[in-house]
Amino acid sequence: MIRFIKKVVVTEKSSHLLNLNKYVFHVNISANKIQLKNYIESSFNVKVSSINIIRNKGKKKRRGKLIGFTSDFKKAIVSIQNGSIENVKGMF
Repeated sequence: MIRFIKKVVVTEKSSHLLNLNKYVFHVNISANKIQLKNYIESSFNVKVSSINIIRNKGKKKRRGKLIGFTSDFKKAIVSIQNGSIENVKGMF
């Protein structure tokens, strides 16, 4: 099975979303909502109610005369149903 989740996003905004049973992850750029839902439900034994995906383009970076870009990345906001919160502790 392909590993879709790269890392957990820990920011002030994502911390506030935890109160709403929403978790934020950096995910593989080729992942879609259906694959993510199946992966999270099977890996963490929780019920996913919805997934929102945000695709961000890389930013322009400059070091002296060299100009380049950071990598593109995809972020997923996963909403967990209320009954399966006990199993979420394994996510972190």
